[in-house]
Amino acid sequence: EVQYVESGGGLVQTGGSLRVSCAPSGLTSDDYAIGWFRQAPGKEREGVGCISLNDGNTYYTDSVKGRFTISTNNAKNTAYLQMNNLKPEDTAVYYCGAGRTSILPLGVGALGCPFGSWGQGTQVTVSS
Repeated sequence: EVQYVESGGGLVQTGGSLRVSCAPSGLTSDDYAIGWFRQAPGKEREGVGCISLNDGNTYYTDSVKGRFTISTNNAKNTAYLQMNNLKPEDTAVYYCGAGRTSILPLGVGALGCPFGSWGQGTQVTVSS
């Protein structure tokens, strides 16, 4: 069972930056991607993006391209979501998740990432 330690998030003004981190434990190989999806009140889940631990390839949903960056540390046991130029529409709970890329490659599926499991989420609020 994968356990997630999530940190970061918070409140920021429009145009500001935030970083959230995610340290999943229990990933047994590099055949995983780590990423985030978000959900705002009354809205559907939206895949934000993810990174493949195997080759470092990334996927981002169109609305965050050029503003958000996902990376990992050298040990590949922590992933980071750097969010720049934040907008009020980015306000949501951000959930970190992971899943096997051999089951669902990046860019495929409703969320664009293979979220087999996820953490409790962290709130990101962007004020106008």
